[in-house]
Amino acid sequence: MKTVYLAMSADIIHNGHINIIKKASKLGEVTVGVLEDSAIASYKRVPLLSYKDRKFIVENIKGVEKVIPQRTLDYEENLLLLKPDYVVHGDDWRTGPQSHIRAKVIKLLKQWEGELIEFEYTRGVSISKLDKAIMEIGTTPQIRLGRLKKLLEIKPILRILEAHSGLTGIIVEKTRIEKDEKIREFDGIWISSLCDSTAKGKPDIEVVDFTSRLNTINNILEVTTKPIILDGDTGGKVEHFVYTVRSLERLGVSAIIIEDKIGLKKCSLFGTDVVQQQDTIEDFSRKISEGKKAQVTEDFMIIARTESLILKKGIDDAITRVKAYIEAGADGIMIHSKERDPTEIFEFCELYKELDTKVPLVVVPTSYSQVTESELRDRGVNIVIYANHLLRSAFPAMKKTAKSILENERALEVEENCLSIKEILTLIPGGQ
Repeated sequence: MKTVYLAMSADIIHNGHINIIKKASKLGEVTVGVLEDSAIASYKRVPLLSYKDRKFIVENIKGVEKVIPQRTLDYEENLLLLKPDYVVHGDDWRTGPQSHIRAKVIKLLKQWEGELIEFEYTRGVSISKLDKAIMEIGTTPQIRLGRLKKLLEIKPILRILEAHSGLTGIIVEKTRIEKDEKIREFDGIWISSLCDSTAKGKPDIEVVDFTSRLNTINNILEVTTKPIILDGDTGGKVEHFVYTVRSLERLGVSAIIIEDKIGLKKCSLFGTDVVQQQDTIEDFSRKISEGKKAQVTEDFMIIARTESLILKKGIDDAITRVKAYIEAGADGIMIHSKERDPTEIFEFCELYKELDTKVPLVVVPTSYSQVTESELRDRGVNIVIYANHLLRSAFPAMKKTAKSILENERALEVEENCLSIKEILTLIPGGQ
């Protein structure tokens, strides 16, 4: 009997999938390669369903004889393993991002006189529209809560962008580009105490209380679906921190980052120019431990941030501290630096790799912004946070607009840099 191979993500099953499997089964015995989570995430959004769930669904479709994992978008591994008589696909990949994959499949099939069979793509079905409809439905706290850990499992590095309002949350949620035949987007949202305070016209010294910060968090939660990491400053008193953890977990926030400092909070990028006092290893470890005990689920993450490099205590002190914080139960480590080049961050990363017990590593390349995500990924970084860039870019633009109106005594000169009234009214769903 002839053998047939076809690959699919099977995250959203529609009539087109059923049609192509039905046609493939008439050619021979059908093996379906279901894309693993990491393969799907490499070119578009993270799948809604796990590989295990998607495999189970496909196994129970009539006409499918066998299901195997396809680890990448490239077919080579599975084709060399199976050497099928036919590979089946819709004709929609002849042009566009997948055309190079198609060309390679044809070349491989020639090795054993296999054949590519392309059926007409099912008209009237749009995965992008289905995706959009699902995103508009929103998410639940429970689903969002576990999203960050899921992403860390399937993506080599996550990119997180700051938001300080519902509007900026929408920007992080919806901004995406296509480059190198892949979709690029942000994996989550960082809610910074610096940006939250500045947007409210307050200094970044923890003067904005937790109740006020919860309002910002809720505004962003209501209009987004991506995981949220909260800047928790020092975390406050241990006795207060446990309630913070419970509140955030209940809302669906995925993680909090707390720093090992005490006393009046000052921005770390001031470094030693202002008085900043580091907490003891024992006391900060206790805060982490008590926070972990307060959790209800396994999904919420407490990420420990060490200020050793900021306070010029050196890499050895940083390593000593993170080892203790991991032992105390930290789900991640953030290493911070105010240097203009990433040398000391890279040195820390190399030493961190050698630790017997490691957790996801987070960096915030605000001062050393020339470093690329690929350079950080290659050194073992798991999360990169762009911590304040929407706020910093918005302020000069708004100030320029205000000055222009004063200068010209009218708004005509600034119109080209502004959204139209129609765009503003339709920007938010339900605004029409």
